[in-house]
Amino acid sequence: MILTLYRGLTTIGAPLISMFLARRMARGKEDRLRFGERKGAAGIARPSGRVVWLHAASVGESLSMLPVIERIQAQPDTTVLVTTGTVTSAQLMAERLPDGAIHQYVPVDRLPWVRRFLDHWRPDLALWAESEFWPNLLIETARGQVPLVLLNGRISDRSFAKWSRHARLAARLLDCFVLCLGQTPADAERLQALGAARVACRGNLKFAVPPLPADEALLAVLRAELAGRPCWLAASTHAGEELAVGRVHQTLAAQHPGLLTIIVPRHPPRGAAIAAELTELGLAVAQRSAGQAVGPHTDVLLADTMGELGLYIRLAPLVFMGKSLIGQGGQNPLEPARLGAAVLFGPHMDNFSDIADEMCKAGAAERVEDEDGLARAVSRRLVSPAVVADFGAAARDFATAQAGVLDAVLDELKPWLSAKDAVDEGA
Repeated sequence: MILTLYRGLTTIGAPLISMFLARRMARGKEDRLRFGERKGAAGIARPSGRVVWLHAASVGESLSMLPVIERIQAQPDTTVLVTTGTVTSAQLMAERLPDGAIHQYVPVDRLPWVRRFLDHWRPDLALWAESEFWPNLLIETARGQVPLVLLNGRISDRSFAKWSRHARLAARLLDCFVLCLGQTPADAERLQALGAARVACRGNLKFAVPPLPADEALLAVLRAELAGRPCWLAASTHAGEELAVGRVHQTLAAQHPGLLTIIVPRHPPRGAAIAAELTELGLAVAQRSAGQAVGPHTDVLLADTMGELGLYIRLAPLVFMGKSLIGQGGQNPLEPARLGAAVLFGPHMDNFSDIADEMCKAGAAERVEDEDGLARAVSRRLVSPAVVADFGAAARDFATAQAGVLDAVLDELKPWLSAKDAVDEGA
């Protein structure tokens, strides 16, 4: 009943959907130049040979899929088509996709647009990352006899409770997949409980992601600008956290002369508003997107640019991961861990709960409860570079402990990645 209603509403609700998309475009959340892709109109011709379509919702999911994309793209006569739904993820994919791979925006989940997308691309295999289940897109793909595999499937406690209330819908959507690979054994159990027929867990693909890149020349310039000043980084912050980080800086500045706080917001377009907030707080801010250099009296370097997080993690070996003080689920702590940074995060790490718990148990991270706890944790580390180095080494060891996960996942995909007759057999 719910599925029938949904499919009907997305068919007859074209005017409302168009109004919603127009509002998103006005706020910069849609790509005006490539908007046709959101309606299923391809921005590029389908290449010859096999097309493996991989869908990842946004930045985090698409980054975790890069190793899979690279390995599949390296196969002969095969092109990987990557779809994401956000402008930020499209910009990131433009920088990080291997040669030959194609990025398109995922079509909005209306039947005419979904069918237009599928008719053009005719994928031979579809790989779905994590937990974004669009009913029309899944059902139409499966109806076209395209094998669907869920990679790194994640079902949080909250999502499991929600899907359990709509058990028939969950089972219908999961029935579209020929295989569901959970991030963790707990995710695999939840997928099976919700109705997935074939389930396994071969590890978390987030552990297979290579370290974030950095421009070495720019890193040398920034290190010269800092001239040995103590510094720490607040990475992937969300609204409200920047002010908290600014207050932490004010608390610590007298105890740690010359302290520089670096803030990398998750959404760079917020940079001007963040700079205004921090300036009103009384802090001297150098805004990276405005080309402002760090001076001797700069309190905060606001790195409101795309694709430079790896640069700032290398610059500041003490990293607080955002979206964790404000109760929205946290950001990926493996990103700084891979680069040997000492990692801190707040109490709200629901999106990475298993990783966060295991990191704390292994001495590879510390969880702080609030703004005051963050100030204390940062201060303890600023006075002891040796402690920072020890935490960083433990973090790197933790982040590299599952080096074999990529091979294990690709082994599971072999029946569908080989010749077409093997695809039919596997399905």
